[in-house]
Amino acid sequence: MRTVVLSGFMATGKSTIGRLVAEKLGLPFLDTDAILAEEVGRPVGEIFAAEGEARFRDHEARIIQPLLADGVPRVLSFGGGSMTIPRVRHAALEAATVVTLTATPETIAARVPSPTDRPNLGAASVLDRARDLIALRREVYGECHASIATDGRAPEEIAACIVELARRDTVAIPLGVRSYVVELTHGRPDVLGAALKELAPSSIVTVTDENLVTMRGAWLDAALASLGLRETRIVLSPGEANKTLASISRIWDAALSEGVDRQAVVVAFGGGVAGDLAGFAASTLLRGVRCVQVPTSLLSMVDSSVGGKTGFDHAAGKNLLGAFFQPSRVVIDLEHLKTLPPRERRAGLAEVVKIALVREPPLLELLESRAEAIARGDRDVLRDVVRASVIAKMRVVREDEHETGARALLNLGHTLGHALESHGGYARWLHGEAVAIGTVLEIAAAERLGLTPAGTSERAASLFERFGLPTTVDLATVDAAWPYVMSDKKRTLSAVKLPVVTGPGEGRVERVELDALRAAVTGAE
Repeated sequence: MRTVVLSGFMATGKSTIGRLVAEKLGLPFLDTDAILAEEVGRPVGEIFAAEGEARFRDHEARIIQPLLADGVPRVLSFGGGSMTIPRVRHAALEAATVVTLTATPETIAARVPSPTDRPNLGAASVLDRARDLIALRREVYGECHASIATDGRAPEEIAACIVELARRDTVAIPLGVRSYVVELTHGRPDVLGAALKELAPSSIVTVTDENLVTMRGAWLDAALASLGLRETRIVLSPGEANKTLASISRIWDAALSEGVDRQAVVVAFGGGVAGDLAGFAASTLLRGVRCVQVPTSLLSMVDSSVGGKTGFDHAAGKNLLGAFFQPSRVVIDLEHLKTLPPRERRAGLAEVVKIALVREPPLLELLESRAEAIARGDRDVLRDVVRASVIAKMRVVREDEHETGARALLNLGHTLGHALESHGGYARWLHGEAVAIGTVLEIAAAERLGLTPAGTSERAASLFERFGLPTTVDLATVDAAWPYVMSDKKRTLSAVKLPVVTGPGEGRVERVELDALRAAVTGAE
């Protein structure tokens, strides 16, 4: 059981509901405003007025952060502005299930007849100030695992909803009003059904492929059966070779011929190809409809379903056309992995190794210490790996949604990997296999250029090989694939942005001249 944090606007019942939740879960309850008032020896309103907002927020952070870091599950009621502190918000979203309680300005004004004990209301009209705060904090309060309106609802009813939420395995992707939740489960098609019901779509547009219909179609049918909605299902041919504009057009044509409206939801049911195609189609259909990602391959679970990258391939190279478009939900059911071919499961691990090398030392340690269990598909350890990978991806995406900085680190292995994929006609290597080769080659090149400590490529190669992934390719193939490097989307006229590993879990992006990179990759003097 994780900690539960109740956040949100003033006078939404956080303390009352928090006590009920704590009682139902058998956890201690703490009100951080009450702790602060007791510690300082005066009401929070007086502290705020006397010391100012900046100092007040420092007090809140000092009290809250140890409660989130000690590993003790509890129910916490936050002060109304606590989540405006970035370090507090990020810590809460990682350590707890965060539920935002909301109410209309009119409801808040009715519950707060006098502003004297509410530090942020000031002397202005309670109603006007409530409206202002709701507008100001909309982005902040959007970053949560769930949001519940309290208007006209009994505290017991709200508490019951929160208890159910607390028992789910979720990761919040905090992007303001574009925030969404990734939920992990096993053998639970009803989880997707419930997620879609919450979105209240007018109809469903499902994008999948022929293999998935055969292997996992019954799961999908069970998930959608209870909705009673019209479904338009587009079944594509599987494989990277079909990640094209023609496939996008098929999705558009099918949806428009059924007369979908802007309240429709696109469901991406498949691996990275189906996810990228469905996401891009959703981003452009009627200028944007919602999308729910349901990844069925390990690769898509740990990487492509999270973060909003969508698109398709071009003759000049892979993923050269697309858009950033965040999904509304991601539902990861690990039961799908039982029908995944072992080669594809192994290929999915390449993206995990990549992010562990450049960002996550604990994940790298997990991979190295449990490599054999992971390689054979042990369900429990794979769940740990998937969850840790989603959290790692979340940390990068919240910092750099549109790949203008830190997110470029996740391109490690992709400059050469994509080139190899394209050169091989998307038939010789799976994406993860090409990324494994590309990662080792790029790290080795960075070592030769003096950008990465010696021995790093050997450590990476050893781990990839324990997972049964390729790590080498002949230089003739590198030469033949090099024209695709020249059209890589991260390339400028004469250089490429090359992610380099500078230590376990540490990386940076360097601008490397293309000629120098080629020489370093091939070992030329």
